[in-house]
Amino acid sequence: MKLDSATIRKRYDRLAPYFDGMEAIMEGFFFKQRRQRLWRKVNGHHILEVGVGTGKNFDYYPADAKITAIDFSDNMLNQARRKRERKQIQVDLDTMDVQRLYYADNSFDTVIASFVFCSVPAPLKGLKEVYRVCKPGGQVLLLEHVRSANPTLGKLMDWLNPLTVKLLGANINRNTLKNVKACGFKTVWVDEHSSGLIKLIEARK
Repeated sequence: MKLDSATIRKRYDRLAPYFDGMEAIMEGFFFKQRRQRLWRKVNGHHILEVGVGTGKNFDYYPADAKITAIDFSDNMLNQARRKRERKQIQVDLDTMDVQRLYYADNSFDTVIASFVFCSVPAPLKGLKEVYRVCKPGGQVLLLEHVRSANPTLGKLMDWLNPLTVKLLGANINRNTLKNVKACGFKTVWVDEHSSGLIKLIEARK
């Protein structure tokens, strides 16, 4: 099942007030340490976070960086704005779809995203936009859940995927690593601490 951006956006708009609560257990037990590891890899001064959501990564932002963060859901961004004020985080927030970034070529030292490309209708198009706005020599850092390489588990994820897309607008069987490698980066590698289902992908332009 493939949905367009407008349909997925409506689902995230609807879930926005409850999103942090829905994922609180997973966040505490599984995602927090991975987010910390992701953000420790950031280099450079000008950073773009794609799919900021409710601002779950705010606690990991480097203090000396200029950070721009985008999301295509206004309601998710409203949650992020409240969190920004509460935590006194320095970040520019804007509504934007990763499939159509408004930034000039070669704008950012690092482009970073966590659990985003499972929801992008045309993930390869979005990744090519990420490549475009990343500076030569810059890095793209992605934390993504992906389709398992285990044949049985992979087939189960394929079977469950229509339900997760319908309920959440998120695909659980994407091959994001393959898509990143198709974008023209000089180097692409996977962090050694990645699991079979959650990959920390590093790419250099």
